[in-house]
Amino acid sequence: MINEEYDKNNIFAKILRKEAKADIIFENEYILCFRDIFAIAPVHILIIPKRHFKDIFDFSKNASSEEKVAIFDGFENIIKIFKLDQDGCRLISNFGDHGGQEVPHLHFHLLGGKGLGPMRS
Repeated sequence: MINEEYDKNNIFAKILRKEAKADIIFENEYILCFRDIFAIAPVHILIIPKRHFKDIFDFSKNASSEEKVAIFDGFENIIKIFKLDQDGCRLISNFGDHGGQEVPHLHFHLLGGKGLGPMRS
């Protein structure tokens, strides 16, 4: 996935172009945060950059400082909106085939609202 061109037809690109619907929770100049339609927790929000980054490695190398700060601003805002600061949450970003990345646009899953258990059983 690292050397492939960005796929402008992925679902997150379509959401950013308003060609697909999303239940938007928070947005700023650089990011969009919306509910995951396949939620696995009471709070399951996807946080994506608005610019085309394939994955966390691409973002780490090519994002501006403002874009990097905006991602963390999104984390903070979602935690506040859903009052997750007391009990906590889980933040995941899958990268590449071995990491289980399904959509080739950088995205973070913020999960909370109940005990999620250990990462491995």
